Amino acid sequence: MSNDIPSLISALAENARQASLVLSSASTADKNNALQAIARGLESNRRLLLEENEKDVKAAEENNLSAAMVDRLRLSHERIDSMAIGLRQLIELPDPVGSLINEKDRPNGLKIRKVRTPIGVIGIIYESRPNVTIDCAGLCLKSGNASILRGGKEALHSNTALASVISQALENSPIPQEAVQLVPTADREALNHLLTLDEYVHCIIPRGGEGLIRFVTQNSKIPVIKHYKGVCNLYVDSAADLVMARKIAVSSKCGRPGVCNAIENLIVDEKVASEFLPDCAKELVERGCELLVDEQAGSILSEFATTPASQEDYREEFLDLRLSI
Repeated sequence: MSNDIPSLISALAENARQASLVLSSASTADKNNALQAIARGLESNRRLLLEENEKDVKAAEENNLSAAMVDRLRLSHERIDSMAIGLRQLIELPDPVGSLINEKDRPNGLKIRKVRTPIGVIGIIYESRPNVTIDCAGLCLKSGNASILRGGKEALHSNTALASVISQALENSPIPQEAVQLVPTADREALNHLLTLDEYVHCIIPRGGEGLIRFVTQNSKIPVIKHYKGVCNLYVDSAADLVMARKIAVSSKCGRPGVCNAIENLIVDEKVASEFLPDCAKELVERGCELLVDEQAGSILSEFATTPASQEDYREEFLDLRLSI
């Protein structure tokens, strides 16, 4: 890697732009074959992926990252299988490129058609989870967009290994290898420079915590698709199947608490709260979850160790085994 980070990132972006011109007109078969090759590459390079991932996990543990954050980093055979399955699910989806959105005829005989076309080059900025590398690469390939991927420093070894699998898969494909590129450094200067390259990059998508997203939004010269908080809520209505609702609550909080679609708030209709909450809380506590409660929920859950929830707690993305009720 060049020591001149701006030159490195500029070259990477220019190569992505050239690749996007080829990818935008790639056939559905070529894109699907590339996705299939990446999926096979994941399956045949398990040892490399797990070895490189272990370096990131070990460093995270040495740096005292929370258990939830370490879990976000960790790859396993099951998670590698899941990435491959996700790519094959993309293959089964219709090709969005060229599909008709709507059409109309004007009184003067002019026919107007609105069709889907690729954006061009998409820069995706994300944090710990290495599976995002595959998710984003696959979605961009399917939709005819070149991608520049910049993962977090915590997952650099894992992401580098995943990017090598993608590159190898595209090597014998009509799709250029530069259609998917990983920023090969965690240096903040690389991100800062990437955000200025509006000549080559057409869209930036940050995925991660609020701090990352605000930084990208405030410093980017490129249009940004964003959200600020990943605070997910589960509402249990009085007409709900309470057994199903309990399973959903426990799974969506405790399954992987460090991911952005884990629930942070549980909201229960007061008509069923006394029936629903004790059994649900019992399972949550058994899984190590801390419960933050309002006055009504606290009175129902008096037999459990709970903490009064503040208004800020209901706006907090915990990414951990904590739940506001």
